Amino acid sequence: MSRPLMPAQQKLAERLTILNDRGLGMLTRIYNIKKMLGSAENKPGFLNDKAFQPALDRVLLTKKFPLYETKASQLSVVRDAKNEILKSLSLYYNTFVDILMLKDHVVDLLTTIDACRVQLDITLNFDLTKHYLDLIATYVSIMILMSRVEDRKAVLALYNCAHEFLHGKSDPAYHRLGQMVLDYDPPMKKLSEEFVPHSRHLMPALMSLHKVYPVRNLTAELMRNNQLLGILSDPPKMANVPPTDMIQCEYLSLETIERWIIFGLMLCYQSLPDPQPWDLWKQALQSSYIITLCRNEVLHIHSYIVSFFESLKGQQIQSKRINEMRDFQTQALLNSPMVHRERRKFLRSALRDLTLVFTEEPGLLGPKAQYIFQGLSLARDEVLWLLRHVVNPPSKKHNVRLSPEDFYDRQLPELLFYMEELRGLVKKYNEVIQRYYVQYLSGYDAAYLNQLIQNISMCPEDESVILSSFCNSISVLSVKQVEKNELFDFRGFRLDWFRLQAYTSVDRAGLELMSHQDLAKHMNTIVFHTKMVDFLDEMVNETGDLSIYCFYTTLFEHQFKQCMEFLAQHRYSIIFPMICGHFMNATHALCPEERHSIGTTSVQYAHWFLREMSEEVNQVITSICEEQCMLNYKRISVGKTGLKYVQWFLRELAGEASQLVMNICEESRNNDYKLLPKHSAAIILAQRHKVKDKKEKKIVEPEKPGKESERKNRENFTRLDPLEELTRLGSAY
Repeated sequence: MSRPLMPAQQKLAERLTILNDRGLGMLTRIYNIKKMLGSAENKPGFLNDKAFQPALDRVLLTKKFPLYETKASQLSVVRDAKNEILKSLSLYYNTFVDILMLKDHVVDLLTTIDACRVQLDITLNFDLTKHYLDLIATYVSIMILMSRVEDRKAVLALYNCAHEFLHGKSDPAYHRLGQMVLDYDPPMKKLSEEFVPHSRHLMPALMSLHKVYPVRNLTAELMRNNQLLGILSDPPKMANVPPTDMIQCEYLSLETIERWIIFGLMLCYQSLPDPQPWDLWKQALQSSYIITLCRNEVLHIHSYIVSFFESLKGQQIQSKRINEMRDFQTQALLNSPMVHRERRKFLRSALRDLTLVFTEEPGLLGPKAQYIFQGLSLARDEVLWLLRHVVNPPSKKHNVRLSPEDFYDRQLPELLFYMEELRGLVKKYNEVIQRYYVQYLSGYDAAYLNQLIQNISMCPEDESVILSSFCNSISVLSVKQVEKNELFDFRGFRLDWFRLQAYTSVDRAGLELMSHQDLAKHMNTIVFHTKMVDFLDEMVNETGDLSIYCFYTTLFEHQFKQCMEFLAQHRYSIIFPMICGHFMNATHALCPEERHSIGTTSVQYAHWFLREMSEEVNQVITSICEEQCMLNYKRISVGKTGLKYVQWFLRELAGEASQLVMNICEESRNNDYKLLPKHSAAIILAQRHKVKDKKEKKIVEPEKPGKESERKNRENFTRLDPLEELTRLGSAY
C-alpha cells in the first residue's frame, strides 16, 4: 500500500530554488558550448579533420544512432586518438549528462507538484508561482538551445567510442543521451506531449498572469494618462506609499512574463481556443517578434511557432491557427517598433523626473522606493527589446518595411544614464531607505499581520507557529539597529514564507492560502519591505542590470560613437564605461571558466571608452586654444589696420588740398579761356566723371571685435558654439 504524499516532506520550495539556479547554470553552459562548436576556430580540431569523416559518416552518425558497430575498421582513427578525444570532449559530454540529470529532476518535481495538487496564483503565492514558471521557461530554453548545438551527435558518439576503447565499455549515460537528442529534435513536439499531465497546474498559473500582464503592458499614452511613475502628479500624497496589493508584480520584468506566456501556451496549445489564454497569447505575440533564450541567443518566435504547429500532423491544429500566427507576426512587425520607441521616450522623461526629485529630496526614497524598481524594470525591458531587435532583423520575405527611426535611438544614452543615476541614489541613501522600512515593518506591518492572524478561525499548530514567528521577527526591529550599522538578514524569513506558501497551497491543506487572500497579499508586501532593508543591492541588479551589453559589443561600440557624434548626448557618455561594471553580473557559479574572459572584456571596453572620451576632450581643448589665438591675432591686427587707415586718410586729405589749390590757380589763369562756349561741354562732362569715380571708391572696413559672437537667429552657429561640448563632456566625468 503506497503512503500518501506529505507536502511538508516534499520540500517544494527548496527544490524549486535549487533547480532554478542549476537550470540557469546549465543554460549558460549549453550556450557556451553552442558558441564553441559553432566557431571553426574554437571547436576541437578532429571534428573538422577529414580523417575522422569516414568514422562519423559511415559508422557513428548513421540512422541507427546512438547505436553503432564498435568493430568497424573506420573507427581505428578514433582508437588512435582516444585520449585526446576524451580530454577535449569531456566538458561538452558532461554538460549533456548534467542536462539529462536536470531533466530527470525537473520531471520528478513537476510530477510531485501535480500529485500534491498545488494551486498557483502569481498575486497570492508569488514566490511559488514565479519559481514554477521560471523553471518551466528555463527548461524549455535549455531544450531549444540544445537542439541548436552543432555536432552534438558527433560529440556524444566520439566521446563514447573513445571511452569504450579506453575502458572496454560504453559510458552509462550514453544511450539515454543519444535518445534525448533524438527525441528533442525539434524539442517542442516532445515537450508538449510531456506537459499534457502538467497542464492542469500550468494553466491556472498562466491564467493568474491575466491580472498582471494587461495592466503592465501599456502604451506610452496610457502610461501618461495613468500617471505611471508620476511622483509629482499628486503633491499632497507625495510622501505616501503607492497603493497596491501585488507589489512584487509591479516590478516583475515584462520580458519574463511574455516568455512565460509564450512558452507555457505552446506547451498547452490545446487551451488556446479559450478566451483568457487567447487574449494573453495575442498580446504577448503582438508585443515583439523575438524573445531571448539566453544572453544574445534569440528565437524568432512567430516562425518557430508556425513550424511547431505544422509539425503536429494528425492533431486538431487547423490552418486557421497558423494563419492567425502569421497575422500576429505582421502586426508585431508593423506596430511594436513604434510602441516601444514611444515607451522609451516616456521612460526617459519619467526617470529624469524621478532622478531630479530624489536627488533634491532623498527622504522620498523610502515611501516611493517602488517607483525606482518599477522604473528600472520597465527601462531595462525596453533596452533589452531594442538590443535584440536591432541585431536580429526580420527576414525580408515578410515584405514589411520597418522604419529606421524606430530603432535608431540617439537619445538612448540619456535613458541609460538615468537608470544608473537611480541605482546610484539607492546605494548612496540606503540608510534612509532602511530607516523608513524598519519603522514600517515594526509599526504597521507587524500590527496588521497580528490582526490577520487573530482573524484566522482555525489555524493548524505548525502554520500558527510559523506565522507568529513572522510577526515576532519584524515587531522587534528598531531604528537603533540601523544607526549602529547592524547587518540585517531576512533570507530565512523569506524562505520560511516560501515554504509556507508551498504547505498552504496544496490540496486539503490545514490552512488554505487561497481562502486567506488578505494574509497572502500582506505577506508578499512584507517580503518586499524586508528586501528594502537587507537586499537592496540584489534588488537593484535584479531590476536594472545591463550586463547583456557584454554580448552585444558591436552595438555597444556603435551606440557610444553615436553618442559622441550627437552634441546633446555628450554629458551622458560616461554611462558607457559605467555599464562595463555590470558585465560580471552575467557570470554563473556553474560556469567559472568564463569569469576571466568576461572580466577582461569589461576592463578593455571601459578603458577604450575612457580613452576615446579623453581624446575627444583633448581635441576640444585644442580647438578652443586655436580659436582664442585666432581671435587675439585679429584683435592685434585691428589695431595695426586702424593706424594704417589714419595715415592713409591724412595723406589723401593732403593730396586733395594740394590738388584743390593747383586747380584754383589753373582755373584763375585760364578763366577766360575755359568760359568760352566751345569748352563748356567738355568741362561739365569731366566734372560728372570725377564725381562718379569718387562714389565708386569704397573703403573696406576691418572686422570689428565681437563680430564672431553675432547672429541673427539661434540656428546660426559660430565656430565657438560647438566647443560648448567641453562643458558637456566635463559634466559626464
